[in-house]
Amino acid sequence: MYPYHNKIKQRIHNNELERFEYVENYKAISPCLLLHFSTDPKVRPIREHRFNEYDEILNKLARL
Repeated sequence: MYPYHNKIKQRIHNNELERFEYVENYKAISPCLLLHFSTDPKVRPIREHRFNEYDEILNKLARL
């Protein structure tokens, strides 16, 4: 199994995250958190059941 979230968290830790946004729908994922990175793959979608986990990570980044 591909460690999807582990890879995303590592990319965030490596300062590759450029921005994020919550959207109503993205490729049949509704709602969706879109993470935009400076490296490929540029966009990674996050499903709603993971929002709290990523909110914590993004809030910590905002405080830096």
